[in-house]
Amino acid sequence: MFAAMRDAGEVPEGARAAAVRGNAYCLPFADESFDRIVAAEVLEHLPEDERAMSELARVLKPGGTIAVTVPRYGPEKVCWALSSAYHEVEGGHVRIYRGAELRRRLSAVGLEPVDRHHTHALHAPYWWLKCAVGVDNEDAFLARQYHRLLVWDIMRRPWLTRTAERLLDPVIGKSLVVYLTKPEAARAAA
Repeated sequence: MFAAMRDAGEVPEGARAAAVRGNAYCLPFADESFDRIVAAEVLEHLPEDERAMSELARVLKPGGTIAVTVPRYGPEKVCWALSSAYHEVEGGHVRIYRGAELRRRLSAVGLEPVDRHHTHALHAPYWWLKCAVGVDNEDAFLARQYHRLLVWDIMRRPWLTRTAERLLDPVIGKSLVVYLTKPEAARAAA
């Protein structure tokens, strides 16, 4: 993916990337390795999420920023109510976070929340539909058509769906995004 992004002119000069095999409970990086971290849709899958949160804080440099995304409480609760197959699978979601709880738990590992928002509103109805007809049901016509709409939206980004999502994100956004920093004081204490 990085090579394709570079070929498309989407990678800054001097940027580099590597794939690393690791474990969220013991990240294969030295303390304070990263200025920026994105932990997208990971924590809800981990039985010991606080260990993973501590690891994320450990590898973030003081003054660094992290964006953590998890499924939003309301839309996720609907999915769980509609289908046990949605979350009762190996590697599936083991918890649903409320926003204040997630921010509190990330604060407990030394990160300071600075902002938050909801996103992916058009994805919530898709997952509700998938849960209603069966998450493994590939023959469900409406789910297939809705998926085609989402792919088209992602690839084309038309103003109509972008505007609809922007208006619906605060109401039914599928994901909660929390932005946090690691205090500079952590550098002085170290």
